[in-house]
Amino acid sequence: MADVTQILSQIEAGDPSAADQLLPLVYEELRKLAAAKLAHEKPGQTLQATALVHDAYIRLVATDEAQHWHSRRYFFSAAAEAMRRILVENARQKARLKHGGGAQRVELDDDHWVTSVSPEQLMAVDDCLIKLAEEDPTAAEVVKLRYFAGMNIAEAADSLGIHRATAHRHWTYARAWIRAELLSTDTDIK
Repeated sequence: MADVTQILSQIEAGDPSAADQLLPLVYEELRKLAAAKLAHEKPGQTLQATALVHDAYIRLVATDEAQHWHSRRYFFSAAAEAMRRILVENARQKARLKHGGGAQRVELDDDHWVTSVSPEQLMAVDDCLIKLAEEDPTAAEVVKLRYFAGMNIAEAADSLGIHRATAHRHWTYARAWIRAELLSTDTDIK
């Protein structure tokens, strides 16, 4: 993984060839994250793990803005964020084209609190996540890593550089916060 950090530094320094070297090193791990996330989507999902990885990767490296990835951890956090945005955009497009919006039920259980969500549910959770990030950025990051990157508590804690107990507290808080936010906005949840 030292190679990944070195290549990320080269990308940050503006080396255009470094992005080509990065993809083979991180592709399998990104694909596993994407596959884990898409496994929880409703059947009939048109977005495939490979497409999600490629779209997220393009958003990460094919930008005119300077990238600041200090380590592998920052890169994978940015990848989880890119995947989240792609899935939310996809959900918004589906809701706009087929469903016309509207409140839907959102499952909030302990292990996979939004496992098989509709596009409307995903948008409602994303709106809450944006608000949560303003109040508690770490809790929002734990949610992104757990839900959008498919990580468990231990992996999310390691990725964020925090203790597992702290990550668990953030996860518990975030679930309760999002549930309360959904209830206050009259979103129909179980």
